[in-house]
Amino acid sequence: MGKFVNNIDEFFTFCKDNDVQFVDFRFTDIKGAWHHLTYRMSAVSAEQLEAGLPFDGSSVDAWQPINRSDMLLKPDVPTAFLDPFTADPTIIIFCDVYDIYKGQAYEKCPRSIAKKALAHADELGIADAAYFGPENEFFIFDDVKFVDNINESGYKVDTEEGEWNSNTHYEDMYNTAHRPGTKGGYFPVAPTDSMVDMRAEMMQVLEQVGLEVVLGHHEVAQGQGEIGVVFSDIIGAADNVQKYKYVVKMIAHLNGKTATFMPKPLYGDNGNGMHVHQSLWKDGKNLFYKEGEYANLSETALHYIGGIFKHARAVAAFTNPSTNSYKRLIPGFEAPSILTYSSQNRSASCRIPYGAGEKATRVEMRFPDSTACPYLAFACMMMAGLDGIKNKDIPIGPMDEDLFELSLDEIRERKIPQMPHTLRGSLEALIRDNDFLKPVFTDLFIQTYQHYQFERQVWPDEGRPTAYEFKTTYQC
Repeated sequence: MGKFVNNIDEFFTFCKDNDVQFVDFRFTDIKGAWHHLTYRMSAVSAEQLEAGLPFDGSSVDAWQPINRSDMLLKPDVPTAFLDPFTADPTIIIFCDVYDIYKGQAYEKCPRSIAKKALAHADELGIADAAYFGPENEFFIFDDVKFVDNINESGYKVDTEEGEWNSNTHYEDMYNTAHRPGTKGGYFPVAPTDSMVDMRAEMMQVLEQVGLEVVLGHHEVAQGQGEIGVVFSDIIGAADNVQKYKYVVKMIAHLNGKTATFMPKPLYGDNGNGMHVHQSLWKDGKNLFYKEGEYANLSETALHYIGGIFKHARAVAAFTNPSTNSYKRLIPGFEAPSILTYSSQNRSASCRIPYGAGEKATRVEMRFPDSTACPYLAFACMMMAGLDGIKNKDIPIGPMDEDLFELSLDEIRERKIPQMPHTLRGSLEALIRDNDFLKPVFTDLFIQTYQHYQFERQVWPDEGRPTAYEFKTTYQC
């Protein structure tokens, strides 16, 4: 677990010892998708690893124009690990993107943005380290179909665990009748939990690629699971999300299943979140800890929470960047959208985990989901938190009651802020409120990002009729 190489010399030794045939250079785009470029091992030199590898930036969504398309991948050699899925021995290296025209880290490279966010915290004199612990939930389905044409649209997902299969006749097997049911998946043993062995395989492979795995379990919804891994620094944690999603999807695929991190694939059942634990440190000390205060939470931690809540509507553009994200953030499905904090209380948008001592005291933001690019989501939350520390923002709370029981009128009467209800709302908030992101997120990046999200997500979604609209409106 952890690092397999520390420098270029160790990289070549490791490759020789493992008979590596291919080197897979990977980078992340602004929507969080992982891209790769594969070289023969014999074609890779130490000079290339130091200088970078050329690629076409115009073929990546929302990046370079074709007349300024040449860019460089800058390999981060100590991130190298063996791909557990390729037929031939292949080593993967995370890369940052370099802008040859401006002679600097590319301002639209999410991994570079996250690095700048950490450097910014250090420059402010606030923190020299930031630790993040994401918890990515996922669904495993047996079959997925969807159609999106001018005259028809629809989808159908299936899992053996689905309660809708209680009367299904299977040609090659019998109906076991052991199913968790809607909201019943937390967490019965096998045979009701049908994914025990698959999660175990995922956990073992995650350890092979360098993650420190703690646990795995069935989640609340039908066909839903989660694997818990140890936190890391802001870059390592985002790298681990990319590894995690890759392994989960591939293990499902190799078992004849399909995995998704989509926030809300099932109507009426719980959705997938990416709860994110966070803490800032300086000189080896946890800035979020103060013994004797509420949940041992320091004033710095409260200001950090206050900053995230103050900018939450804009932050959501990065932490919840799909139209589907907001179908998860509705009452009744354990996805908090009420912006307050509480110890142990999972109905608050920010939970303070129970029993945390000096090293473990942290805040857990529970509204993000896995459609987020992890580098951008973590950097955005940290920039909002740093702004809160600078301005001494105070969040509403603590509130230890079940906030899911509050009506909308009660929430408004008590003046508790909420997350935005749509992606359009979050993007419009980002347009109005983005100074806290600068200079780490440049104007060019913010403009590119919001335009891309309107074009890719908001306008296409708003322009399409849905089956439910036919159900409620056709007979008008």
